[in-house]
Amino acid sequence: MKKAWIAMFVVTALLCSPGFSQQPLEFGVTADFMGKYIWRGQILSDDPVFQPGATLTYKNFTAGFWGNMDLTSINNHSGEFTEYDYYLDYSAQLCEGIGYSVGLIYYYFPGLTDTTELYWGIGFDVPLNPAITVYYDVDEVEGAYICGSVGHTFENVFEIVQGTPTSVELGASLGWGSASYNDGYWGTDQSKLNDLALSIAFPTRFGNLTLSPSLNYVALVSYDIRSTDAFTTESDYFFAGLNLVYDF
Repeated sequence: MKKAWIAMFVVTALLCSPGFSQQPLEFGVTADFMGKYIWRGQILSDDPVFQPGATLTYKNFTAGFWGNMDLTSINNHSGEFTEYDYYLDYSAQLCEGIGYSVGLIYYYFPGLTDTTELYWGIGFDVPLNPAITVYYDVDEVEGAYICGSVGHTFENVFEIVQGTPTSVELGASLGWGSASYNDGYWGTDQSKLNDLALSIAFPTRFGNLTLSPSLNYVALVSYDIRSTDAFTTESDYFFAGLNLVYDF
C-alpha cells in the first residue's frame, strides 16, 4: 500500500496548499452495477458486481478512487472488495480542439500482487471524438497497453420520464498489448490486438444525478489471445450495466 499512501499525501498537500480554498473545487461520486466485470478483455467476474468511485477535481487536477465488490460467491468473495484503484490525473487543452491527459493509477488487490501504471493520452474534438491512450505498467508487468476509442452522443433523443430527456451514447474501443504486457496477463509473449468493446448507454439527468443504463459487448480479437485465455474458456461477452453519477 506504500504507493497509495504516496498518492494520498500528494492529494493532501494539494488541499492544504495556500489559496486552495479560494479556488473552485468539484466533487463527484459514482456507483456502477454491472452484470460482469471485464477489464481489457479479461473477465474478472462472470457475475454481477458493484463498483463505487469518487473524484476530487481542482483546476486541471483530479484525484480519484474506484473499487470493485463481488456480489455473488462465484470468486468466493461475496460482499467483499476485490480491487481498489487510486489515481491522479492532469488534463488540459494542447490547442484548440485537442486535449491531453497524463496520470498514474495504483491497483491494489487484497491478498494478491499490486501494481502501478503511468498513462498519457490525447483526444480530438472532431466527429466521433477519437482518442488514444497509452498505459505503461512500471511495476509488475513492465509492458504497455494502448487503447483507441471513438464515441458519439445523440442529445435528448426521447423521454422516458415526461419533461426529462434521455440521450443515447455510442462507444467503441480497441486495445493492443505489447509482448511483455500479454506475457504478464495472458501467458503469450506476443504483441497483439487484444480486445474490442462496444457499448450503448441511455443517460438521463435528474438535477445533479445522472442515471445511465447500458448494454455492453466485449470480445477478444487475436486468435493467440483467445486460444490462451487465462481467465475463461469464452472469448465473447454480452452484459448490461447501470451507472449513477452525482456531482456536487
